[in-house]
Amino acid sequence: MAAMLQAIGVASPSVAFSDHYNKSSVSSIRSFPVIRSGLRSISGSGHGSFKPGKVITKATATQTEKSASTTSKPGHELLLFEALREGLEEEMDRDPRVCVFGEDVGHYGGSYKVTKGLAEKYGDLRVLDTPIAENSFTGMGVGAAMTGLRPVIEGMNMGFLLLAFNQISDNCGMLHYTSGGQFTIPTVIRGPGGVGRQLGAEHSQRLESYFQSIPGIQLVACSTVYNAKGLMKAAIRSENPVVLFEHVLLYNLKERIPDEEYVLSLEEAEMVRPGEHITILTYSRMRYHVMQAAKTLVNKGYDPEVIDIRSLKPFDLYTIGNSVKKTHRVLIVEECMRTGGIGASLTAAINENFHDYLDAPIVCLSSQDVPTPYAGTLEEWTVVQPAQIVAAVEQLCQ
Repeated sequence: MAAMLQAIGVASPSVAFSDHYNKSSVSSIRSFPVIRSGLRSISGSGHGSFKPGKVITKATATQTEKSASTTSKPGHELLLFEALREGLEEEMDRDPRVCVFGEDVGHYGGSYKVTKGLAEKYGDLRVLDTPIAENSFTGMGVGAAMTGLRPVIEGMNMGFLLLAFNQISDNCGMLHYTSGGQFTIPTVIRGPGGVGRQLGAEHSQRLESYFQSIPGIQLVACSTVYNAKGLMKAAIRSENPVVLFEHVLLYNLKERIPDEEYVLSLEEAEMVRPGEHITILTYSRMRYHVMQAAKTLVNKGYDPEVIDIRSLKPFDLYTIGNSVKKTHRVLIVEECMRTGGIGASLTAAINENFHDYLDAPIVCLSSQDVPTPYAGTLEEWTVVQPAQIVAAVEQLCQ
């Protein structure tokens, strides 16, 4: 650790960095020019610039839209894991304090190749291969953040990070508070999770709600190539510890994104499809199940509004609330487990803040409270499918 600190010029916690880095925070991200999927620059982003009922156009990763626009729009095409790498690489170029810890993140390039080529470019001290010891290298990352670095900690699988839960909860989430503000922990903890294709129970866990319950941690979930890069950059620049949840089945999504630099807010939801009849709240892989169901619903005469909540902690209650006030009905679709899941927290937040605007009880479709089976047919039964979403909307809109 001493060699690493010395190698990139960090001598002690009291070292003075340039104003450029000291001002990097969530608030500065909000004022950063954001390039939307239509390559329209929107400056001064933040809740104050939104208006109820106004569609905020952001990227979607539907293959049909992508193929229609590939030849006409500028930018470059990437897979989702490549967009994560590009965002990480841009931040490592911009800020010499950014470093990467994890198993096989170095010359192997990471289990899903997010860090491929970075060890050769930045060296073994900034892209550090670690032993199979999640509690150790996560604790090392927290300590590195306390001394002035900005570590990005990769869990080869989110389920493995349960071994580091003490370091994430008692250290990463609490040290800023328990030190009386003497330390900040600008750490990103990222990796694949969710139900894969026959990866077995231990490699198919939905752990978002575990991390959501930790005080002091921000939690975001990427779902498109565009927002994967933007959220990665925002998480690295944040002064807060951020858990970036990546779904194992979305890494090979392909989308054209802008050549210009852009950074997204960590606290804003994305309006995927405007509508009038019902608000459907979702995130990560379930976004695509919802959009598949939306096509059927439109053919049946329904007009669903689809929001990718993206920020799992804190919720963007401004965007969610404006939608609830317009549609008066809410369906939550998640891959997290039903008991104590993200949907349960979201249901409570909507009932507490917007109960008077609801014309029907909130319905939440979640994965079943069972270990994910290995058999493909049984695995499919544990996860919400588009037909279930269609049926729930029809019942709510009666």
